[in-house]
Amino acid sequence: MSIEPVQPAYQWGMRVIALDDLCNDGSFPERGQDDCLAEAGTVGEIVNVGQVIESGEPVYLVEFGNCVVGCTENEIAPAPAGLLPEEGAMS
Repeated sequence: MSIEPVQPAYQWGMRVIALDDLCNDGSFPERGQDDCLAEAGTVGEIVNVGQVIESGEPVYLVEFGNCVVGCTENEIAPAPAGLLPEEGAMS
């Protein structure tokens, strides 16, 4: 029995914000268990989109500063326009 993949709501290159504090679930051995990787409201950019094999749900790799975090759709939302200057707009 194969699982049908769920179409992702977001796409690569999209700017998003963390809806909650995103904490280490053990995926980052160099960081402490439950250390905060990105605080709620932090802006990031989707750098890859994949899917969870068992469920077919999309998973997003989001770069928040120096940390790339795997996120589900209920952990991120599109960043509001004008929240930060667009890339290249800074002088």
